[in-house]
Amino acid sequence: MIDKLVEKIKKTKAPIEVGLDPMLSYVPEHIKEKAYKDFGETLEGAAEAIWQFNKAIVDATYDLIPAVKPQIAMYEQFGIPGLMAFKKTVDYCHSKDLIVIGDIKRGDIGSTSGAYATGHLGKVTVGSKSYYGFDEDFVTINPYMGTDSVQPFIDVAVPEKKGMFILTKTSNPSSGEFQDQLVNGRPLYELVAEKVVQWGEQHMGTCGYSYVGAVVGATYPEMGAVLRKLMPKTYILVPGYGAQGAKGSDLVNYFNEDGLGAIVNSSRGIIAAYKQEKYAKFGPENFADASRQAVIDMREDIGSAIG
Repeated sequence: MIDKLVEKIKKTKAPIEVGLDPMLSYVPEHIKEKAYKDFGETLEGAAEAIWQFNKAIVDATYDLIPAVKPQIAMYEQFGIPGLMAFKKTVDYCHSKDLIVIGDIKRGDIGSTSGAYATGHLGKVTVGSKSYYGFDEDFVTINPYMGTDSVQPFIDVAVPEKKGMFILTKTSNPSSGEFQDQLVNGRPLYELVAEKVVQWGEQHMGTCGYSYVGAVVGATYPEMGAVLRKLMPKTYILVPGYGAQGAKGSDLVNYFNEDGLGAIVNSSRGIIAAYKQEKYAKFGPENFADASRQAVIDMREDIGSAIG
């Protein structure tokens, strides 16, 4: 799957993923009104609204991008109907040949971690048959509990030729409370990066990058430069672009000299683009067209920065 991701990035010339993180406040009123008419002001109605919202954005952008990243919490808040919308979104994105990065940030140990891995990347056995659960292509992992929490994902992902991105230095303002603390004179995020390399060095794609990637926030570009050098064969998922403040010029250090090595996420900056003054001309009725233009603008911004 890392080979497919790199190939699609080369083909689209867009190291971009669209974060499908729908809040009901992002969904235009006409979408919600129809969903509520059909399903009522219920969890089912909310799930239908976010599914239709997602579908329209995917239809408008799939030819421009290599990947999407749905954040499962945005679906879990609507209970079982929300999870069904998550699964429909994953399957629909696959039907458009998009790579799906499940932003699940799981991190437990032993059989629990293995069950998470099976549910999101692998197959579960039921009697004489086996089934994929959510069936994403990559997932995000919190490594706080160490190798015991990461290895079960590797054990499931590698035979499936799937991958993962491990939280290394995140983009949120308080990330430094733990991640920047010095351990034997070095910040913790550097030690995590070295473990990411160790976990990944035995699981390399033919493209020269590992199945095991890292999450490094765009809001700390100087740290991104250090981590890029520590992890030359690790693909970096970069959140923090757009709505969180980072722009293309902040991202140069996350890429290798070949222009590869990173994929940049934008969530509400794309899916709620129609709410921005820059794209207000599209209006709520044409929200998906606004999202398409936001992707084009993001691609040009990053392309001009990394050359």
